[in-house]
Amino acid sequence: MLKPLKRALNTASDLSNKSRHYAGNAFDRVFKAASLVQAGQTPFETLHTNGLVSLRYYPPLEDELVEIDGIFIPVERKAHKTPIVIIPPLAVNMLIYDLFPNRSLVRFLRAKGFEVYLIDWGIPQREHTHYNLHTYVAELLPDYLNRVREHSGEQELSLHGWSMGGMFTMFYSALSRDQHIRNAIVVGLPIDSHASGVLGMMYQRLAEISGAVYRRTGFHIHKVKPHWFHTPGWANTLGFKLTNPIGSAMGYWELLVRLGDREFVTNHATTSAFLDKMVAYPGGVVQDTLVRVWVDNQLAKGQIQIGDDFARLENVNANLLAIAGETDTLATPGAAKRIMDHVSSVDKTFQVAPGGHMGILAGSKAPKASWLALADWLAARSN
Repeated sequence: MLKPLKRALNTASDLSNKSRHYAGNAFDRVFKAASLVQAGQTPFETLHTNGLVSLRYYPPLEDELVEIDGIFIPVERKAHKTPIVIIPPLAVNMLIYDLFPNRSLVRFLRAKGFEVYLIDWGIPQREHTHYNLHTYVAELLPDYLNRVREHSGEQELSLHGWSMGGMFTMFYSALSRDQHIRNAIVVGLPIDSHASGVLGMMYQRLAEISGAVYRRTGFHIHKVKPHWFHTPGWANTLGFKLTNPIGSAMGYWELLVRLGDREFVTNHATTSAFLDKMVAYPGGVVQDTLVRVWVDNQLAKGQIQIGDDFARLENVNANLLAIAGETDTLATPGAAKRIMDHVSSVDKTFQVAPGGHMGILAGSKAPKASWLALADWLAARSN
């Protein structure tokens, strides 16, 4: 009689401990999520800010080794000559580039011997709603790249742009004809937007409707005031998650299933710190991008209007590495590969990596699938 009773008591005790553990994880995830977040731990210096946009510099690491997705990488003390400037897209917060201590792009690049700079576009407010592609590509970006040159003492730069950051990279290079952009890395960049799967078909339809409206009424979207297109951060978060609604829902379902796994709960909180805190899009940028990139599909013809000028991709002759996500629905491999048809680069490479639009930059497979090859490619062209 005593043994069954003892087993029952032990079982009840185990269930009680597990319940407290699950409840503790649930409480922390809901009410103390900030304490779980591992992102943003790599130190940096702010070299300049205009009140909105700031320039970061990541100084040499103090560690001898860094772990990236289970791989231990010796920290290179001799820096490559050509600095790399990370040009993020708008709407995202900068945690995506420093998401986990063992999955941090800035930390990885610094460990591989690159002088790393990052342009943080900040959090646009309503007073910035008139900012458009020209503001970022022809005004802000040249100023901040010059500040990188002043700080580093090097004229030649490598640029790394993901998503809209890839657009900025290409548009700046094409518009300015800056011959000191030695290397350009673009990740998840749609060139033929009408080839981007279901979204591409939707934009084709919008193009037909827009054309018919213009022919009958003379109305064009660029005649609307930019402030009508200002998109708040919560809307960008929702829109990003709706590009993969099943995956977004499954993430929260998996959280419930694995609530007893403290490491998983911590990782979920860290990823959510990026996804749930996206920032606003200035209306002028939304207006320009919607019309010229998505609806009119200008890049498929090798050029895009920036203000009153045209940025022609044939003016780009930097060494080019273009990476597309195998399951990316925003910039499918077919939409991204068209860049190879338009740039004048002699040294150009196109690759498809596993992952969706976010996964190819900072997903769990990114370090082994693309970061290591990216660093080797860049190192060979940075001295």
